[in-house]
Amino acid sequence: MKKGRRARHEALVSEMKAALGRALRRRRKSRGLSQADLARVLGSSQSRVSKLEADEPGVSLELLVRALAATGATRREIGRIMGSP
Repeated sequence: MKKGRRARHEALVSEMKAALGRALRRRRKSRGLSQADLARVLGSSQSRVSKLEADEPGVSLELLVRALAATGATRREIGRIMGSP
């Protein structure tokens, strides 16, 4: 893959992860959940949830999607979040 194309793909993934993280924070707060509450549901740590919401490096799309699903997000909602700028 050419460098320019790779950079565009990496930017796209980064944008999707950032959008998912913002949505996760909104959904978690609107449901009255703390980061620790969500972490317990996910079998993870509060600091990991914080990283998910802050779009820190090393955060996986899989865990972001699992976290959103744990807040009740549907596949359609998650797809919309990923497709929005």
